Amino acid sequence: MDIISAYREAGTYRGAAAISGTTPKTVRRVIARHEAGGGAPPRWPRQHNYDAVAALVAERVARTAARISAKRLLPAARAAGYSGSPRNFRRLVAAQKQLWRRDHHRGRRPAVWSPGEHLVIDWGSEGGLHVFCAVLAWSRFRFVRFAADERAETTLAMLAECFEVLGGVPGKVLADRMGCLKGGVVANVVVPAPEYLRFAAHYGFRADFCEANDPESKGIVENLVGYAKSDLMVPQAPFGDLAAANERAVAWCAEVNGVIHSEICAVPSERLVIERELLAGLPSLRASTGRQVTRKVDRLSCVRFGSARYSVPVRLIGTQVGVRTDDGRLLVIMTGTGQVVAEHVLVAPGEASVRDEHYGGPRPAPRRAVRPKTAAEKAFCALGPVAEAFITGAAAAGNTRLGPELAELNTLRAAYGEEVFGAALDRAVAFGRWRAADVRSILAAGPGTADPRTAGDALVLELPVVPVRPLSDYAIGGLS
Repeated sequence: MDIISAYREAGTYRGAAAISGTTPKTVRRVIARHEAGGGAPPRWPRQHNYDAVAALVAERVARTAARISAKRLLPAARAAGYSGSPRNFRRLVAAQKQLWRRDHHRGRRPAVWSPGEHLVIDWGSEGGLHVFCAVLAWSRFRFVRFAADERAETTLAMLAECFEVLGGVPGKVLADRMGCLKGGVVANVVVPAPEYLRFAAHYGFRADFCEANDPESKGIVENLVGYAKSDLMVPQAPFGDLAAANERAVAWCAEVNGVIHSEICAVPSERLVIERELLAGLPSLRASTGRQVTRKVDRLSCVRFGSARYSVPVRLIGTQVGVRTDDGRLLVIMTGTGQVVAEHVLVAPGEASVRDEHYGGPRPAPRRAVRPKTAAEKAFCALGPVAEAFITGAAAAGNTRLGPELAELNTLRAAYGEEVFGAALDRAVAFGRWRAADVRSILAAGPGTADPRTAGDALVLELPVVPVRPLSDYAIGGLS
């Protein structure tokens, strides 16, 4: 019930307070204000102990663009006559900063991206490992890879790989003012490095740079760098090497690009299919980045770089090729077409990196062929593989009389015939008998000797099943 109505009904302050659920003092104050015409009594502003220095604080806050701290400003306020507490002075400084920021806010507006227009890139680092991040602005498709450094050739190689993953080239690449990509700054305008300009001309995009000290202009990729650190690098570290780290990065990108993005309320992988139609096509060859040197392929089908050997396809023996290092790898490039014909991991000086596919298959095992020269050797080796096996086994067993005994073996061959002598020689090889006397004894024993064989499988017999009786049936006189 209204306080005034309750007072009219009860006639007392205490009764009206009981009805209205308030105190008698409140009822008396409300009735007095109502009888005075309904207006509230005037309230004069309370005086503060920092009013004398408020103008000084406002002037210093405006001069420093609201960056000065209350701790730094307090001595000047003390000198101007302020005698209050530091806590009360901090309230004054905070209020003045809030007033200044309200009138001087830059008034940023959200970015509106167009399909196929912008790719934003940036570098981050965590624990000595560098991470390259790129995000396609409209579809929010994210690309993350790891590297050992942030040099220009590494950045351009990452950017080329990003274009291949996207399946096209956007209209602009927006980058931070990276020292590896800029050649200088004139009147706040960034001059791209010549190598970056050649790279951009090869792929057909425009190189763009953010404003200095303006993280808001590239917050879309700054958020990705922080996300990659907190969700990929910190939980899954340490990585064994760059290859293992990049395998994790590929799997992580596939995971985050396959779920709904909170900003666009869509799946980035699905939107990439739409945006890819508006991207420019990839060139036929990847751009050559970094310093390239020329090497001649030697007779071993290898090139030398850094006192180490690296194999190339055999068809390139005697030709000139280009050699370039890229992110811990060595690339062998055809100088005329720019095609990468071999790729190796960098090895230490004095070592060699050889790939079997460059030589048509794995290296064959060494084989010391039997090549007869004398008449006795040629006559004995005419028996075929069994004679070669006998000579190889006798040499391995250390039979130093093998040469002179070949004449005796040829005599036995003429006496017994090639078929019988070949069977005896085969038996001698099987049992490791390497002298002429051993072959003679085998021939003397004849064909009736036993021919041992290795043990076979266990013999399993199916036994018949017969009825059985318990032992209690055989008890005598009930004694068990």
